Amino acid sequence: MANTRAGKRKTKRFYLLLTSMTILLLAVGLVLTALQDSISLFLDPSDLAESNLSDGQRVRLGGLVVEESFFKDEDGLTYRFDITDGNETVKVIYKGSLPDLFREGQGVVVEGEINNSGPFFATEVLAKHDENYMPKEVIESLKKRGVFQYSDGEENI
Repeated sequence: MANTRAGKRKTKRFYLLLTSMTILLLAVGLVLTALQDSISLFLDPSDLAESNLSDGQRVRLGGLVVEESFFKDEDGLTYRFDITDGNETVKVIYKGSLPDLFREGQGVVVEGEINNSGPFFATEVLAKHDENYMPKEVIESLKKRGVFQYSDGEENI
């Protein structure tokens, strides 16, 4: 009789443990799925050209806005410009309001989805927050490519 009670308790504990582990694995799976949509890989134009990422993957693309590449479409909300890292250039199309400090020749980070057959369609444009600032990722990328220039002899991070 004692063996039967002990056996039932072990069986109950086993099923409780199994149920708990299943719930934990489901929770971890849901969290990872939710995070996957919000994580963006940072690339510069050269990295993007060398990558074999699939269409639709979200990335952040950083570099300098190419001088005289900025155009505003007739609808007044669509902008076209090029981003470069000194080696490669990527055409960008953005529909929305640009930050007030967006300028040609300045550092910018755009977020959007990979489109291997055409321009990069940005869903968000992040520009510097003052005239001496450039996003850290852009500085590191430009340094890696050997095209970063210091302003006033100091690094702008």
